[in-house]
Amino acid sequence: MTELPMLNVRGFFRPLIISIAALLCISIAQAAECEKPGHLRFSFVPQSDVQTEIEALQPLFDELQLALGMSVDVVTPSSYGAVIEGLLAGTVDLARLGPAAYISAKKQDPGITAFATVARKNPAQPDEDIFYRSILIVRKNSPYKTIESLRGKKVALVDPDSTSGALIPRHVFSKQIGLPLEKYFSQVVYSGAHDQSMLNLSKKRVDAAFISSTILAVPVESGKIKNDAFRTLWTSKPIPRNPFVLRNQLCSDLKRKIISVFLERGGNANKNLMQNLNVMRFVPIGDQDYEILRNLP
Repeated sequence: MTELPMLNVRGFFRPLIISIAALLCISIAQAAECEKPGHLRFSFVPQSDVQTEIEALQPLFDELQLALGMSVDVVTPSSYGAVIEGLLAGTVDLARLGPAAYISAKKQDPGITAFATVARKNPAQPDEDIFYRSILIVRKNSPYKTIESLRGKKVALVDPDSTSGALIPRHVFSKQIGLPLEKYFSQVVYSGAHDQSMLNLSKKRVDAAFISSTILAVPVESGKIKNDAFRTLWTSKPIPRNPFVLRNQLCSDLKRKIISVFLERGGNANKNLMQNLNVMRFVPIGDQDYEILRNLP
C-alpha cells in the first residue's frame, strides 16, 4: 500500500495564522483610529471671565447633550496653550480656539478640523460680519492721542497664542512702526485675557493694550468696565473669527452629529444662545479661511 505523504500541519497553517493575525492587527488599528468617548469634553481659549463664558455657552451644551445622548464636560482653560495641548493629548474633543491658536494646533495635528464660526451684526454694514480686528486702545481721558505718543510707555498683550492680542501686534503693528514691540514700548506684559487687559488699562497699570475689537463691542462684566471709556489708536485688517474645532480621532458619525448641532439644527435656532453670545448665527468655515494668518511674516 502506498503511503500518503505526511502533511506538514505547522507549515500549512502558518500562512493562515499570519493572515488572521494581520487582519486582527488591522482591525485593532482601525478601532484605535476612531474614538467615541462616553462624554464630550469641551474647552475654549479664555477671552473674558471664564465662568461668564461657560454660562453663556450652556444652551449649546444642552443642545449637544440632547443630540449626542452624552453629557458635555467643560475643561476649564488656564491658557490658550493649555487648550491646544488638550486637543493634542486627547483630553479635549471640541474646542473654540483663537485663529492663531488654531494655526498652531493644526500645524501639530493636521487632522484637527475647523468647521464653524459665528456671524455678528455689524452696525456699520448691512451684512453679517464674520471678521474682527486687532485694536490698540488707551483710556479716553489719557494724554495719548497718537501711536507716537505711546513710545516708551507700557503696553499689555493678551496671551502669546492670541491672534489679535499678540500675533497681529507682534508681526503687523511692529512692521508698521519699524521696531519690535520691546524696543518701541518700555515694557510689554501679558494679561491672560482681553477683559483683563481692559481692566489693567482702566486701573492705569498699563498705558495701552492690544485687544480684539469684538471684546470692545460687547459689555464687559469683569470689573464693571465701561466700553466707552477707551479710545482706539490703531486697527488691523480683518481677521477671520474664532473657529470651533474637532479632535481628529473622533468617529465620523459623532463628528457629523456635532457639526449638525451648530450648522443644521439646534444652535442657530436657540435664541438664548445667540443672545448670550451676542451673535446672529453659526456659519461654516474651513482651514482655507485662515490662510491669511499663515502668510504673516
